[in-house]
Amino acid sequence: MVSRRKFLQSSAGVAALASLPLSLRWSVARAVGLAPGLSDPALQPKFAEMVPDALNPGFKYVPNKKGAYKVQIREALQQTGLMDPTGTNKLWTPVWGYADQNANMKTATWPGKTFEIQSSRAGGADKTQVTWANSLKKVNQHLLPIDTNLHWCYALHGYENYDIATDGVPIITHLHGGFSDFQYDGNPEFFYSPDGPNQIAGPQWANVPGGFTKKFFYDNDVPAGNLWYHDHALGITRMNVYAGLAGFYFVRDDQDTGKEDNPLDLPAWPYEKAYAIQDRMFRNTGELFYSAFPGDPFYDDFITGEGAILPPELFPNGGPTALAEFFGDHMIVNGKIWPKEEVEPRNYRLHLLNGTDSRFMAIRFRGAATSTSTDLAGAGAPMPFTVIGSDQGLAEAATEVDTLVFEPGSRYDVTFDFKSVPDGSRVIMENIAWDSPFGGDFGRDNPDADLFPDSQTDLVMAFDVSMPLSEVPDGFDPSVIGQYAGNNNAVDRTRKVALFEGMDEFGRLQPLLGTAEPATDYLGNPVNWPNTPDYVNAGLVGQMSGSIAWHSPTTENPAVGDTEIWEIYNATGDAHPVHLHLVNFQVMDRQEFAADVVNQPVVQHNGVQGNGFRLENIQLGAAVDP
Repeated sequence: MVSRRKFLQSSAGVAALASLPLSLRWSVARAVGLAPGLSDPALQPKFAEMVPDALNPGFKYVPNKKGAYKVQIREALQQTGLMDPTGTNKLWTPVWGYADQNANMKTATWPGKTFEIQSSRAGGADKTQVTWANSLKKVNQHLLPIDTNLHWCYALHGYENYDIATDGVPIITHLHGGFSDFQYDGNPEFFYSPDGPNQIAGPQWANVPGGFTKKFFYDNDVPAGNLWYHDHALGITRMNVYAGLAGFYFVRDDQDTGKEDNPLDLPAWPYEKAYAIQDRMFRNTGELFYSAFPGDPFYDDFITGEGAILPPELFPNGGPTALAEFFGDHMIVNGKIWPKEEVEPRNYRLHLLNGTDSRFMAIRFRGAATSTSTDLAGAGAPMPFTVIGSDQGLAEAATEVDTLVFEPGSRYDVTFDFKSVPDGSRVIMENIAWDSPFGGDFGRDNPDADLFPDSQTDLVMAFDVSMPLSEVPDGFDPSVIGQYAGNNNAVDRTRKVALFEGMDEFGRLQPLLGTAEPATDYLGNPVNWPNTPDYVNAGLVGQMSGSIAWHSPTTENPAVGDTEIWEIYNATGDAHPVHLHLVNFQVMDRQEFAADVVNQPVVQHNGVQGNGFRLENIQLGAAVDP
């Protein structure tokens, strides 16, 4: 089994097929044991706690008299269902969450309360106004270990003298899937520190007329859909989201109204549910845990095993260091470990959000052996369910499946008919994807594929068909779904972009975006590397191509109103979800490809050099079955 580093080294200057990443799965020799002091997921209760209802009217933000919202980001204590090692006492977990100021509720929650907004296309306001207050005023230490050697908020030029201990935790909220002007989109360099007279604002606010504001506006000229909001601060997005900063945001229109009498007969609350599925690790005292030091899970995979060298003056005791990927061993739904839902024998609409860091899931529903089963022993065959929409709202047509591949950051809209199972029975939502990077296949029939020796992440949650059928009509017919007609616009340009895995200046794995062709702007003019000593000394001169760091010039710059085809070349060892701001897009096809992979430097945020690649002589191969 080759490591990522060995694969990347052997690929330089030779043809590399897109199917090769399937061979990069971590070997069983690198399986993660349960570290001392951490919660053992095998000992935690399964399907004991009720899942919080994210669409309950009492869990929705309420606007003020002017129709605006005010939300605080603040500390909280939350019970996730986690038990102490004796199994007798419930534990409290410190988190950061969102609090509804207008409802006079100072208690923050993870996930945050749900926004439900009316599209302006169906009579709603043109824009939604939200004030995001950073109320982490008394916090002088992050809940999780922060690697300050990364390209992050307080490592930017002019910000080097700030730190969390003195200046607080920076945040910036991104409405994932929203339509908004650039200053409200949650760009990572629009961060800001806790409210107060010495509040620090990120450098991009200098480009905004009027400067920094906590008052954000989101355009409502969009169709109905399931969005989500989460923190997006530079270099610590993964940490702030892990600490609890995420929640749902629903847009309704005249078809998908969210009400019982909607024209499509879609199941409406309480038969419409929303589940934010995440994974976490915990200490056995209840606190969140995130690997960053020698001896922690994954450290050997990404640091020692990859030959990275961390200077002790920058990484005392070997850390804290960022690791390129994270997989938790506890499954969380709406802030609860392995919860359950009580349902009637009828159609339910389930909005699924993958809020994990790195975990691809493959979701199935199976009837449990008994009504009290807490595992899949004796479970029945996978049961059919219907996908009716995804990130961009309702689909072109409903699709019946028994397995759903579910990527990080994505949302899927599915219906499940619980009339198909006997009253009094239990249905388990199963995940058959491995606890390891996803390379295009899945299945738990290979015990060597999982990182955890006693993995519990094949279980997500349970549904108990234990409630009597109400008199509310259940007339949903999947054949009525057909809202998205596709994109028939003339194509203005075909653009070639790429995903790379390079190395930073310490030899750590560094995911990078870039191009698979010489970069040009929307007029066809070349986009060049900066003519500065850092780039010239690295040999990066002329037209940009290959792996490119965040702070380098922008290479993707379509004109407003253009329609483009993007060919995305994945030259990494993993599958990657692709999330674009301010546009909708459709997947046209997938193909294998071969290319010459050539080493080239990457100029890091501090001016030193890391290692990246570029693709040359690209040849397209066979089509890949979706």
